[in-house]
Amino acid sequence: MKLTISYSPPDKIEYYNLFESTGWNNDYRMSPGLLYEALTNSWFLVCVYNDTKLIGFGRIISDGALHALIVDLIVIPEVQHCGIGRLILNELVSKCKSAAIPDIQLFSAKGKEGFYLKQGFKTRPTDAPGMEFTL
Repeated sequence: MKLTISYSPPDKIEYYNLFESTGWNNDYRMSPGLLYEALTNSWFLVCVYNDTKLIGFGRIISDGALHALIVDLIVIPEVQHCGIGRLILNELVSKCKSAAIPDIQLFSAKGKEGFYLKQGFKTRPTDAPGMEFTL
């Protein structure tokens, strides 16, 4: 694989197809336009390409000072377990660290908690949603 990283929004349809690969849109039912609006309103985003094909994505919603929320970390199924998710997550956390944001939260897809635990995140109390990484 020839991987490249971009911090610019991906093509609208390419992102829609990547988002669709997760099955999340079965519940959200978002159009390509609304998904694109969501990602372009992000504080920071990371795209990973294999040549010119979008194969991974992650983004942060943040106030830029105190709180950051990592969402939509997606890697196409064919290349999962190849380090691409870790690469994206490292980029996202590094951005938060460079801005000295002390509270990094994330949404984890069911069954993916182990991945985030290995990256230094911890499970939040059972009565709280998501996970967190505290600097």
